[in-house]
Amino acid sequence: MENTKFISLIDEIIKMNISDLHITSESYPYIRNKIWNIVPVDKYGVVTGFDVESICEYLLGRKFDERTLDTSYSQWGARFRINMSRSIKGITISMRMIPCIIPSPADIQLSDSILQATNADKGIILITWPTGSWKSTTMATMLDYINNHSYRHIITLEDPVEFVYQNRKSLIHQRELGKQFHTFGEGIRSILREDPDVIVIGEMRDLETMEAAITLAETGHLVFSTLHTNDTVQTVDRIIQSFPATSQNQIRMQFALSMRLIISQILLPKSDTSGMIVAREVMFNSDSVRNLIIRGETQNLYSVLELGKQNGMILMDEAVLQLLANHKIYTKTAQTAMRDPSKIDSLQ
Repeated sequence: MENTKFISLIDEIIKMNISDLHITSESYPYIRNKIWNIVPVDKYGVVTGFDVESICEYLLGRKFDERTLDTSYSQWGARFRINMSRSIKGITISMRMIPCIIPSPADIQLSDSILQATNADKGIILITWPTGSWKSTTMATMLDYINNHSYRHIITLEDPVEFVYQNRKSLIHQRELGKQFHTFGEGIRSILREDPDVIVIGEMRDLETMEAAITLAETGHLVFSTLHTNDTVQTVDRIIQSFPATSQNQIRMQFALSMRLIISQILLPKSDTSGMIVAREVMFNSDSVRNLIIRGETQNLYSVLELGKQNGMILMDEAVLQLLANHKIYTKTAQTAMRDPSKIDSLQ
């Protein structure tokens, strides 16, 4: 595949609003279609190892020498998040298109209670789930809400920069790992000298970043970040258990006091096959949540979520059931997404 053909492929991806493109040596290009299935694009032919190396060099402006690398790319106003890695068959390129326009809260079914949490002066807001669940999109919509409704200084540390914001009521400075800072620890230390109100840490990857996020939240900053966990309770446990046993009691106290909101979300195929729809589990901080975290009784947080509907909280199973009841998804889809599929019987 020549670079001109690659550019034509990207043009088609943009035109068709395809979310993901995968290029692998000695294989057809693959895309993720509207119902989230991976399918080949055979009209572009098999991509050779030489082709993949050439594409990498075109995207990076140099030869790809690393084992893995994250970067970004823009074409005709569309932005892509890119990962380059090596497999037993050669180099692989994964590209995810980032929407040019930040979705509105209504576009992604973001509740008023979640938006109101962004009005906090300090605390931690986490958005979790494995890759490909619109975490970045949800965060971008929340940040854009802040940008449109309050006068604050927002600094982001991203890997890579995805959505690009324009200053409205807020002042926003965005930085990309490897370009404007070398490590998240270094980036965070620099931020503290720049009078921020809102700090975005693209992902909590290590103990240093988690510790810094909690400290920043305690010292009067609203901190956003993401984590690869499968539900809100697991997120609490993951953070606390990342610390040495000797300091976990202290971290329980600190996190219990600084946590503002945890969202865990998953994408599910719509029953009308028009695309994907999001289901969210939501945990706000409350006296009950705070006390259970401090006491180390996080297994009881599920019950708090189940009983916390009036406070905007919801379990993932309930969120999925609501989509099923509204005929947005099929029963089989709901069964695969729920902790307790037997709850579906309550809809009969």
